[in-house]
Amino acid sequence: VSDHSNPLPHMFPSAEQFGRDVGGLGVSNADTVVIYDAGGWVAAPRAWWMFLSYGHRNVRILNGGLKKWRAEGRAVESGEVKPKPATFHASYDPKRVRSIEQMIANVESRKEQVIDARAAERFEGRAAEPRPGIRAGHIPGARNVPYSQLFDAATGEMRPLDDLRRSFTGAGVKLDAPIVTSCGSGVSAGVLTLALYRIGVTDTALYDGSWSEWGQASGPPIATGPA
Repeated sequence: VSDHSNPLPHMFPSAEQFGRDVGGLGVSNADTVVIYDAGGWVAAPRAWWMFLSYGHRNVRILNGGLKKWRAEGRAVESGEVKPKPATFHASYDPKRVRSIEQMIANVESRKEQVIDARAAERFEGRAAEPRPGIRAGHIPGARNVPYSQLFDAATGEMRPLDDLRRSFTGAGVKLDAPIVTSCGSGVSAGVLTLALYRIGVTDTALYDGSWSEWGQASGPPIATGPA
């Protein structure tokens, strides 16, 4: 469910496409949507934020995902799923998403704090990016909170609220000031967005293009080293 005309990976689609694709999965505006992933906290938060961004507030995430579900001995099934199509009317809220133009302007104004979800070695520019042709480093002025710090890899559960709060404040993030989350391609940034939401910071935005856009050879200036 992404903009297939955009060369960047899995960018937000139009509201029309989101409604059509989600409706094709059998989801209607009247449904409570519960999202889970394999338990590594990568995909589910991104899908959750997309639903919120397209006007569907009745959406939840299963804490621990499929990993915890299986560990508890709960039933699973396999095979092809053929949902009955439904009608989903999407209404896009641009306040929840940031473009590269807005991010470039923010480097000058510093009105919004930028938090990067990538691992420290990638954020600091000590490790090469996995995507060919992408520079190493981070957006000038950004802070780093690796998304892997926010959940227990053994159980798949997100960490307690006090631990989440310490992860952000320990990185120098002011929880009472505007925040934009970012990552490699706009997916794991959703983990930060969800963690912030859980501790009461609900009005953040997500930089959709993230480092796959900013880090291109022709992209804006970058920074390296610790925040």
